[in-house]
Amino acid sequence: MPSRALVLLAPGFEEIEAVAIIDVLRRADVEVTVAAGAAGPVEGSHGIRVTADQELARLSGSDFDVVVLPGGQPGTKNLEQDPRVRKLLAEADGAGRRIAAICAAPRVLQGAGLLAGRRATSHPSVRADLSGVSYSEDRVVNDGRLTTSRGPGTAIEFALRLVEQLCGPEKAAELARAMLVA
Repeated sequence: MPSRALVLLAPGFEEIEAVAIIDVLRRADVEVTVAAGAAGPVEGSHGIRVTADQELARLSGSDFDVVVLPGGQPGTKNLEQDPRVRKLLAEADGAGRRIAAICAAPRVLQGAGLLAGRRATSHPSVRADLSGVSYSEDRVVNDGRLTTSRGPGTAIEFALRLVEQLCGPEKAAELARAMLVA
C-alpha cells in the first residue's frame, strides 16, 4: 500500500511550495490528497488556482502518513485561523504521523503547540514568532516526526526529504537524479 500524504491549502498559499510538494510526492507514487476549507479552486498568493481534492471537514489527520503545510501569505494566516487545521494536526500528532511545514507555515505548528522544545526552521520573516524552538537556518530540518523548511527555494529539497522519509533514500535519490537536482 502506498504512503499517503495530505497537503493543506488555504487562500493565499505559496504556489511554488504547494505544487513542488504535490508533484514530487506523486512522482514517488505517494498517494497525495490536496485539501482546502471549501470545494473548488483555491487561489494562491500569486493568483494561481489549484483545485483541492477534498474538503478539510471530511478528513482525519490520522488517516495519512504525513500532513504537509505549504507557507505563503495570507495562506499561513488562513491556516492558523481554521480550527479544522488544528484538529487535523492534533489527530496526526496523536496517531504518531509525520507533520511537515515550509516557509511561514511553521507558525501554524507553533499555534497548535507542536513546536515547543523542537528543532525547526522557517522563512526568516517568521523566525521571531517561533518561541521555545531550537531554531536552525538549515534548508530542511528534521526533528523526529517533524520536518520544516525555509521557503520556495527549498521546496524541492523539502519534498525530496519527505520522499526519503516515506519511500526510502533510494527513491529520493532516484527522483533527484531524474529531476536533475543531484
